[in-house]
Amino acid sequence: MIKRNLKQVAEMIFAKNDATPFADVWVTGVSIDSRKIEKGNLFIPFKGEHADGHKYVEDSIRNGAAAAFWQSDVPNPPLHLPILIVDDCLKALQELARSYREQLSVKVVGITGSNGKTTTKDMTAGLLSLSYKVKKTEGNYNNHIGLPLTVLSLDEDTEVAVLEMGMSGRGEIEFLTTLARPDAVIITNIGESHLLDLGSREAIAEAKLEILQGLRDGGLAVLHGDEPLLMERIEKHKGNVRVQTFGRSQTNDMYPVKITQSGNGNTFAINQSPGDFYLPVLGTHNILNALAAMLIAKEFSIPFEKMDKGLQNIKLTNMRMELVEGKNGEKIINDAYNASPTSMMAAIDLVSNLSGYDKKILVLGDMLELGPQEEEYHHHIGEKLQRDKIDLLFTYGSLGGLIAKGARKSLGEERVFAFTNKADLIKELESHVNEKTLILVKASRGMKLEEIVISMQRN
Repeated sequence: MIKRNLKQVAEMIFAKNDATPFADVWVTGVSIDSRKIEKGNLFIPFKGEHADGHKYVEDSIRNGAAAAFWQSDVPNPPLHLPILIVDDCLKALQELARSYREQLSVKVVGITGSNGKTTTKDMTAGLLSLSYKVKKTEGNYNNHIGLPLTVLSLDEDTEVAVLEMGMSGRGEIEFLTTLARPDAVIITNIGESHLLDLGSREAIAEAKLEILQGLRDGGLAVLHGDEPLLMERIEKHKGNVRVQTFGRSQTNDMYPVKITQSGNGNTFAINQSPGDFYLPVLGTHNILNALAAMLIAKEFSIPFEKMDKGLQNIKLTNMRMELVEGKNGEKIINDAYNASPTSMMAAIDLVSNLSGYDKKILVLGDMLELGPQEEEYHHHIGEKLQRDKIDLLFTYGSLGGLIAKGARKSLGEERVFAFTNKADLIKELESHVNEKTLILVKASRGMKLEEIVISMQRN
C-alpha cells in the first residue's frame, strides 16, 4: 500500500495549506471509514447529504490515523493536527491514486463488460499469479471511489494489478481508465445492463470502448470477437492499439474446439494449444471468460501448460455460479450476484443441459436497470423455458412475476409459482426438493436472492 510522508502526499495532490510542520509524518494506506482506521492510515472524510466525515477527523487521528484530508469549504479545520486542506476530498483521493500509479512500475490490466467482468477478473488474476505478484480489485471496488482505493492499496513491488471497471453512464469508464493507465484491457461482452441509463446496446458498446482511452500506446485490447457492436466500432478506436479476439467463432484469435460439460465444471480445448484444460466453474459461457484471461496470460508470457494448472485452482468471487448443497441433499447453483437477459439465459441453458438430476428448478427474480423494455425482457425469459428441460419455476418480485406470466404458456400453470415474499417462496420450494434436485437461483443484486440460498443451505 502507499507509504509516503505528508510532504510527499501534499505535493502529489497540490494541498492548499503548508504541511511543513508535519512533513515527516508517514502515511501507510488510506481509509474512508473512521470505524476501520488502521495505524498510520490517511483518513479521507467525505461530505455527503446526510453525513459529514469531517466530524470524525480528530477521533480518527486519536485512534491511530497518521493524517487526514480536510475539504476547504468545511469550517474550523484542526490546524494543530496533521491535515491537508484540499478543494474536494474525493478529487484529492483520485489525484493521489493517479499520482501513485504513475510512480509505480506496475503493469495494469483493465477489465470491463456488461456481464462476466468479475469472473474474468478472478480468472485473469489467478493465471497471472502463476508468475507474478498480483493485486486485483476486491468486492465491488470498481467505481470512482473503489478503483482509486485499490490503486492506493498496491505495494511498491506489485508486478501486475488487475482492475475491474464498472459504470452506470457515459464517461465513467473513460475516467477510470485514464486514472489507471492500463497496459492491456478486456471487454467481456455487450449486454443489456444499463439500458435504463444509456438507452441502447449501441450506446453501451460506446461506453465500454471508453476503456481504450487510457490504454497505453501499443497496449493490447482483448475483445469478444463475436460481438458485432464491438467489432464494428473498434476500427475508429484503434490508433496504436493491438487487438486480439476471443469467442465461439473460428474467426477469432482464440476459440474453443471442444467443450465437455460435467457436474462441477468443463473440460475444453482451444485452437492455439494441443492439450485440454479443466475449468472448475459451471457454465460454458465461463469458458469464454477463461479465453479472455488466457489471452492476457499469453501476453504476459505464461505458457499454456502452466495455465492449465492455474485454471484448475481458480477461486471465484462468491455468488457467481457457486455450487452448494441444500439441507435435503439438493444442489443449488448460487448465481445471485447479478443478472441481465443475456446472463440469465446462459444460466438457464446451463441448467437445461446438465444431466444426472431428476428435477430441475429455477428460482428467478427481477433483472434491474433494463429501461423501457424491462417488462418485455422478463416476459420473454419465461416464454423461452422448455417443458422437457425445466420442471418448476419459482419467481420473486414484481418483474419476476412477468417471467412467471410468460412461463405459464411454456411450462403450464401447475409448474409455475410467483411470490413477492421470500419466506413463502422458501416454504413452498422446500416441499419440492430432494437429493436428486438441481436449483438455479439468479436475479439482480438488489433482490438479495442469496437469502434463499442461505436459508436452504446445509450448515
